[in-house]
Amino acid sequence: MPWHARLQLDYTAEHSARTVARYEHNGPLRILQSLYPEGDAICHNVLVHPPGGLVGGDTLDITTTVGPCAHGLVTTPGATRFYRSTGPLALQRSHLTLAEGARLEWLPLEALCYSACHAENHLTLNLAPGAECIAWDVTALGLPHAGQPFEQGRFTQHLEVPGLWLERGVIDAADDRLLSSPLGLAGHRCMASMFFAAGTPLDRTRRDAALEAARAVMDQHPQVKATAGATSPNDRMVVVRVLAPQVEPAMKLLKAVRVVWREVLWGLAGEAPRIWAM
Repeated sequence: MPWHARLQLDYTAEHSARTVARYEHNGPLRILQSLYPEGDAICHNVLVHPPGGLVGGDTLDITTTVGPCAHGLVTTPGATRFYRSTGPLALQRSHLTLAEGARLEWLPLEALCYSACHAENHLTLNLAPGAECIAWDVTALGLPHAGQPFEQGRFTQHLEVPGLWLERGVIDAADDRLLSSPLGLAGHRCMASMFFAAGTPLDRTRRDAALEAARAVMDQHPQVKATAGATSPNDRMVVVRVLAPQVEPAMKLLKAVRVVWREVLWGLAGEAPRIWAM
């Protein structure tokens, strides 16, 4: 029987400047205990989907709001898995809304697309003036370590900051030109996008600093240096994209970019979620 699970996660800044997370859920989605490794101002949470993956017909709806001046961080304990489908779509929708002066770090681990999946991953981010977000999305096609290539199936990706940026693509296992051509994925099976988005235009100094910091990190990661790039498509965003043969080098690069962006853009140390060390 297909699951339709919903999660509403709300961050608010209390009078003591402590960010507090509250949530409601329907179906198999949970938020684990709030953690404060950086002090009260930044609330770390782990989003858990107990079934461990999505089959055809499953839907996950995740809505996150961050109140004025609150700072939330969301990650996952492992990959999201889109399993083989006999036809119905497996859908994950994430809608993020940040109020004035809010900050959010949206850092889920990778999505794994099993061969013969029929899946869509949809993320929308809305930002009020003064709000800022660091987010990424990482997708791996097939399971190369297990000798299970992405030979059948279809995956649709939709990442959007309305009015500012839209990244949408369809990966069909039958599209060899896209998967193998130098003008497409060039044989790589992991694609990742990371972005810093702001509700108010960034001054040129901050944008240039974010671009320079990301490019300096790329120079230190020879496995993906030739297939990664950083751009600023408009005055409210900085975007990093990377292709890699598998997840590990791409994720290693994004985690390093997050550290320098926190330092350059927010004056914060690069505190990693505790679960990443487990």
